[in-house]
This record gives sequence, C-alpha cells and structure tokens, in this order.
Amino acid sequence: MNNPLLEIKNLESWYGKVKILNGVDIHIAEGEIVSLIGPNGAGKSTVLKNIFGLIEKRHGEILFNGDGKHINLLNKTSQQIVKTGISYVPQGRSVFPSLTVQENLDMGAYIREDKKSEIMHDLNYAYEKFPILRQRKNQKAGLLSGGEQQMLAIARALMLHPKLMLLDEPSLGLSPKTKFAIFEKIKEINKSGVTILIVEQNARMSLEMSDRAYVLELGKNKLEGNAKDLTKDERVQHLYLGGAV
Repeated sequence: MNNPLLEIKNLESWYGKVKILNGVDIHIAEGEIVSLIGPNGAGKSTVLKNIFGLIEKRHGEILFNGDGKHINLLNKTSQQIVKTGISYVPQGRSVFPSLTVQENLDMGAYIREDKKSEIMHDLNYAYEKFPILRQRKNQKAGLLSGGEQQMLAIARALMLHPKLMLLDEPSLGLSPKTKFAIFEKIKEINKSGVTILIVEQNARMSLEMSDRAYVLELGKNKLEGNAKDLTKDERVQHLYLGGAV
C-alpha cells in the first residue's frame, strides 16, 4: 500500500508487567473502513488506545499521515493526537451525563481553532446525521437511551472534524434495530470522507460494512485481508460467524 493514512509497525504494549500486544502490524488507506476482530483479550481495544495515546508502556511505530507527512504518534499525548485529526469513541460511550446534548457536542470541538462558521457547519452536519439529537439538544445526556448516547458519542467525535475515527464496540448493549441504525450511520460518515477503524464483537455486521479486516489473537496478527474474503474463510466462519455464511 502506497503512503497509507495510518501504519502500525511491530506494536508491543503492556499493562503493568503483562504484555498485551506482541508485534501488531496494521495499515489503513485513506477512505477505508477497517475492522479489528478476534476473541476477548486479543488486544483489539488496546490497539485503539495505543493509537490515541492512552497507553504509556509501548514500543514500535504508529505512523499517521495527517498533514502530508508521517507523524509517529508513539510519543504524542492524546491532546496532540486529537490535533492531528484523530477522534476516538471509547467502549461504553463516555458521554457527559450532567451536560446537555448541545453541551456535549460543544465539548467535542473544544480544541479546535477554526472559525465559528466552520464549527457550526460541523454541528449542523452532526445533527443532520443524527436528527434525534437535534430534537433533544437541550436534554441532559444521562437521560438519553443507550442508543441515543452512542449516537451522541459518535456525533461528538465528528465535532473534531476527524480524518480518522476510532470506534470501540459501537454496538455493545444495543438492540438489533439500533445496531443496524448505528452501522448505517457509520457507513454514511465514511462516505463523507472519514476513515474508520472499528473494533466490534459483532463480526458479521462489522465485516459486511468493511473494506478490509484484521483478526487478532493473543496480541498478534492472525489473519488479514479483504473483508468479504474473510467472511468466506473457514476459520473466521467457525470462530466468529457462527458457522458457514
């Protein structure tokens, strides 16, 4: 792949003395949706946390082509990483429950130095993607349903005007109907120009919307390739798709 947007090389990572990642390699082209799938404890969420600067003990390279040149994110803080054009939606949504929907979205743009008109454009875009949030903009976020909170978390990430969005288990705990709606919105966001890296236990839904995917096991690359091809792989079918598709 020529000049990927994100390239991870031989990433190793520890929680205390426990090694979680054992030399992970990932590359993502601009405009792609890429899935990370694998069993619990494989290190999928840890990859996202490393990209976003939330893990201190790590080794390797995380190269991001955010402004025409590759920046190694390994020694950057989360605030510095946000400014390169990366947003992160953690598992569990992490909205500010005591703030209104509007205030949560305003928090999403807090580091931006753009003109107010540009920020308002992105706010209107976020409301366009998630109309229910516009209807509830003066409501406390803690009073929203689980699905609405997930929509708010994604909309808040959009307020950073990201080049790359990291999504950790966006369908966790949601009803089938809401899961489908969230995945449809993710596809729309991608079509607008945002590259997506997603960790998702619902491997079938994630692979169906992705361009490529990586299977991690025990902190290592196990499989990688075109997402449609991986859905036909017998190992993936058996372990993650509940049998043949």
